[in-house]
Amino acid sequence: MLSRESPLISIVIPAYNVSTYIGEALSSVFAQDYTSYEVIIVNDGSTDTPDLERVLESYRDRVVYIKQENRGISAARNAGMALARGELIALLDADDAWLPGKLTEQLEFMRNGEYDMVYGDALLFGEMLWPEGTTFMDRSPSNGPVSLHSLLNLQATPVVSTVIMRRDLVMQVGGFDETDRTIPEDYELWLRLARAGARIAYQHKPLAKYRYRSDSMSASRVKLHAGALRVLQKARREMKLNPEELAALIKTEQHLQSTITLEHSKDLIINGEVDAAATMLSQAREINKNWKIPVALFMLRTFPGLLRNYLRKTHQPQ
Repeated sequence: MLSRESPLISIVIPAYNVSTYIGEALSSVFAQDYTSYEVIIVNDGSTDTPDLERVLESYRDRVVYIKQENRGISAARNAGMALARGELIALLDADDAWLPGKLTEQLEFMRNGEYDMVYGDALLFGEMLWPEGTTFMDRSPSNGPVSLHSLLNLQATPVVSTVIMRRDLVMQVGGFDETDRTIPEDYELWLRLARAGARIAYQHKPLAKYRYRSDSMSASRVKLHAGALRVLQKARREMKLNPEELAALIKTEQHLQSTITLEHSKDLIINGEVDAAATMLSQAREINKNWKIPVALFMLRTFPGLLRNYLRKTHQPQ
């Protein structure tokens, strides 16, 4: 039965068409050695609700379960936080899972450092090409102290399913942004928390498993980077940034735009639109110093057939 006493941690799990995965996520939660928590599952208009509720049946006396019309992951997380009784919010995506001891280790790290938000690394698994044992930080490292500056230049890259944060601070900054479903809503919140002065830290060890899915937003680099660009544009409009922070923002914008340009140019080359690809890359080179752009242009002008055949074998359309 659910405890009437307020837990320290409220675990918020949004659920949209995840009946295949959520059992593993819940098993990893209930295997934790730390137990002062509640689990809140928000069904965000899933089309597989009957299957989801069959999976949840054996957990129903241990979770808070609510349903809402499909409003997006931000709205689902906000709905869960609105019901939360804990001082801390722990985020867990329904297709990920926690490693044993995750909560105990993180709470100790959080208390010792007097942090407002902490996150760790995660082992990658699922539909991926990387060797077993590869972690999220192997692909997107967090380096140095976490600040607004390091978040803006992508030197700090929190993994959602490892995050624990103070509920009061999250509510003070307005929770997750529900206005745009296409942005990386977690990144946008981290920026606002950092701007508000939250003390954020990275714990250098794997604490969870991050599932890579070909049907998820994170599987599309173009969509993900385009969303991050919109987050940065919003930050530029709404945040008062010092010169160093603004420079970091601009540098990241250029990096993201160059990645999008390269991906689009690959599609053009594969489709035989060589001139259009060359024009796109030439324009990008004028504003961006990414070394991949002149290399791509050289290959396109010198060995177009070879480049096209190579991309046909290796490139996944975005």
